[in-house]
Amino acid sequence: MRRGLAGICVLGPSVDGEVVRSFVPHSLPPAPALEIDGARREEINQVLLAMGRLDSDSGLLPDSSLFSSMYVQKEAVPSSQIEGTQSSLSDLLLLEVEHAPDVPFDDVRDVSTFVRALEHGVKRARESFPLSNRLIREIHAELLSGGRGAEKRPGESRITQNWLGGSRSGVAAFVPPPPERLAERLGALDAFLHDKPQRTSTLLKAALANAQVATIHAFLDGNGRVGRLLIKLLFVVGGILKAPLLC
Repeated sequence: MRRGLAGICVLGPSVDGEVVRSFVPHSLPPAPALEIDGARREEINQVLLAMGRLDSDSGLLPDSSLFSSMYVQKEAVPSSQIEGTQSSLSDLLLLEVEHAPDVPFDDVRDVSTFVRALEHGVKRARESFPLSNRLIREIHAELLSGGRGAEKRPGESRITQNWLGGSRSGVAAFVPPPPERLAERLGALDAFLHDKPQRTSTLLKAALANAQVATIHAFLDGNGRVGRLLIKLLFVVGGILKAPLLC
């Protein structure tokens, strides 16, 4: 079946005298539905089997909480480096040592807030707090609580137009939805996370939700990190992993 368009382009208010063409993604799940053929289904089954083994092996550890904490720190480094942060895992660990020399403090602080945001999300999920836009905003607030971007509305959706790539919106590589379209797109994402109008398997939900968060780009900063955190939370909430151990 040939796929339809993933969204629509809309003309928004002018920014600095230029009319903005932005992209508004369609709601999830995709319509028509994704076709999972035999080969692809077998690949998905193998992924789930491997994740089940990982989850089972984590129960054999003498101190799973210590391992989980260290693994979250290890994961935080490459996830933050994707967005330009230069610190290493050693830098993150040295941050805990008083007066540690030559540690790039701003970069390491960005990584440490990623760790704190993930730990907050997992704690809330284990308290049976629903995975929703409210929790996503809480995670974003933790993520931008102390590092660079703390002045960019932590925990709040943007109220201005943003874009990716290029010095202005007219030459940008990508322009996400205008601010007035965010509420409906985020509402639709919330419904999708709650399996409305239909249930989506956790693995596919994680992939689709991550892409949708990046496309909507609801925050002034930290959208990529929020999307990657959401993947881990979905695996925990969905019962695939007891702890966010998959990098």
